[in-house]
Amino acid sequence: MAKTQLGARVDEDVAAIARKRAADLGLSIGDYLARLVQDDASGLRSRAVDAAARFLNEHQTLFDDAEEAQQTSRGARTA
Repeated sequence: MAKTQLGARVDEDVAAIARKRAADLGLSIGDYLARLVQDDASGLRSRAVDAAARFLNEHQTLFDDAEEAQQTSRGARTA
């Protein structure tokens, strides 16, 4: 597939994050940005966020109970 060059200006902290994430994934910055755009355009990112929100809504009480139990056990150790 032919490639074209795009230009964008971003804050240095955003650029640093993008470079780090691309390196972590073993991708060039161009391939990393292309992946982000494809995921966004396909709706993949939106579906993933929606699925995470549904999961948290369905299981929030389990997380709350686990956090409460952890805090209670910490309190018992410090007493």
